[in-house]
Amino acid sequence: MPALKSKNPQSSKSDYSAQQIQVLEGLEPVRKRPGMYIGSTDIVGLHESLREIIDNAVDEALAGHAKNVWAFLNKDGSATVVDDGRGIPVDIMPQFKKSALEIVMTKLHAGGKFGGSAYKISGGLHGVGSSAVNALSEWLWVEVRRDNAIYKQHYQRGTPKTPVEKVKESELKNAVGEFASKLSGLSSGTTVTFLPDEKIFKGFSPTGGPDFGWEFDTVKKAIRERAYLVPNLYFHLYDLREGKENEIHYYFEGGISSLVSKLNENKNILHKPIFIKKQEGEVEVEVALQYNDAYAENVESYVNVINTVNGGTHLTGFRIALTRAVNDYGKKIAGAKQEDITGDDTREGLVAVVFVKMPQDKIQFEGQTKGKLGNAEIQPIVASIVKEGLSTYFEENPQDGRAILEKVYLAAKARLAAKAAKEAILRKGALDGSSLPGKLADCQEKDPSISELYIVEGDSAGGSAKMGRDRKFQAILPIGGKILNTERARLDKIIEFEELKNLIIALGAGIGETQNFEKLRYHRIIIMTDADVDGEHIETLILTFFFRHLPEIVKQGYLYIAQPPLYKISAGKDTQYAYTEEEKDATLKTIAAKNISLQRYKGLGEMNPQQLWETTMNPENRILKQVNVDDAEEADATFTMLMGDEVPPRKNFIQSNAKQAQLDI
Repeated sequence: MPALKSKNPQSSKSDYSAQQIQVLEGLEPVRKRPGMYIGSTDIVGLHESLREIIDNAVDEALAGHAKNVWAFLNKDGSATVVDDGRGIPVDIMPQFKKSALEIVMTKLHAGGKFGGSAYKISGGLHGVGSSAVNALSEWLWVEVRRDNAIYKQHYQRGTPKTPVEKVKESELKNAVGEFASKLSGLSSGTTVTFLPDEKIFKGFSPTGGPDFGWEFDTVKKAIRERAYLVPNLYFHLYDLREGKENEIHYYFEGGISSLVSKLNENKNILHKPIFIKKQEGEVEVEVALQYNDAYAENVESYVNVINTVNGGTHLTGFRIALTRAVNDYGKKIAGAKQEDITGDDTREGLVAVVFVKMPQDKIQFEGQTKGKLGNAEIQPIVASIVKEGLSTYFEENPQDGRAILEKVYLAAKARLAAKAAKEAILRKGALDGSSLPGKLADCQEKDPSISELYIVEGDSAGGSAKMGRDRKFQAILPIGGKILNTERARLDKIIEFEELKNLIIALGAGIGETQNFEKLRYHRIIIMTDADVDGEHIETLILTFFFRHLPEIVKQGYLYIAQPPLYKISAGKDTQYAYTEEEKDATLKTIAAKNISLQRYKGLGEMNPQQLWETTMNPENRILKQVNVDDAEEADATFTMLMGDEVPPRKNFIQSNAKQAQLDI
């Protein structure tokens, strides 16, 4: 762990004082409607509260005053965030006759991000971050180091319990155990330690179970994102909980270019990362992009340090500029017609990061938790900067430019081939369900929100499922054997594959550029395969298809995996089913000594229709696992490693995890 000493010039403190702290409204609404401030009160909102405190520390780095950020997940369930920035001002605000520190921590929209020069860009929740987290915490401690002194204040559910007081190092309230002595080396900065309120985050468990608590991987991802976005900032994450001790450190000099390289890990890249950076007025735009020889697009967008997961005007501007730049370059060197290349063509195999930094008070997000940027003026700024940057790059690097053009032209050719194949195969309204595949046993219900589609492995199990289902709302589509690996397949090949063609038609939403999810015929799509190695392989192939080619179904939460039982346990006339090895062992212990019959199900076909209904299809009894993507970057890397053409990464994964495998032979 590096020495925890501030490297910041003390002279910079002069522009950050109580005069720059402005107050817009009180704190009372936060506990009444917490979802308005942190999005939700489940595990997502829990981690949002920690990200808000982390972002306050990152804001000090963005303003040029911090070099390190530390985050600790403590044994008692609390979390601590430390920075070596300037420290929150503690002098008295005359209009309130209170310390600026107390105002920042107890008033909404109070902070140095409103109209002053303390922060030009920041990532917090418009000044409600610290105070909102304080209001939603059972208790919170703030420790400030500045002006050669140490100050602290204690709060309970947002209410100060002590005044802001100057203390000695030995008097500090610290939850980070053995690391407390190392933090004493800081000459300036802010430390925040808080325990989420179980009355707000119902189900929160300080120990991380049995409901939910801090997830190390979730916090790690948030910190890793910020480390890429803020070059030369050291991040240190420690998990101090019993049995979960872990630590990780991040520091990237390359910024978003390093992130693009990481996203393209284990892929065949076509050129070195292209980096574009330019400031226009108060807006700074950074873009990094690199093509690989695969077919999926992976583009991330950020405003300040906020991951705009739903895109926005900055992402639209980037895509417009990319299409124009590629078209113009193609026309210049090959006489290509601009209309021959579409935006979809330029996004095949594209990995990019779009990063915009702008004044906090100018940002217009759609929604409190900042999922989408709404500033209309940002689109032309990004488009102009990216178009100019790409055009210059193509001129200076013609070999890379031609490699990108070849990739885009190949995508256009495949798109036209897929369109022709689709028109030939799916003509006469097949995508609208007017010509459904013969294998499909459709349901009577026409409301997609009620309808279910079971994708079943094999005709035998499909037959049992058709007889055992509730035909009012459950449709059955048998899949014969292992389908095409779509990780490395273009659309024309996919729709020529019979089993996938049937699935696309049954779903009704189309695929590729013509897909329309308003026409999706089922809002619960359930993969049901055998509980053996072959079944898991088929399940993985189906998951690959949805993740790569119908990702919206996954994002909307419409994809599920059925959990058929592993065992049938019979004792006399009494029959029970066990879905896991642990459940089997527990069930056997409850049965008195008598004739016990234990049947291990190897396949769905071993169950008769009634058993399949009772165990796997009856909504009152069944177990379904909803498929979602918490970490798109990690999911993309995993699918690439397991399903792609490159053998060494897959071999390394198998060798590293072989001892953890549970073989069912």
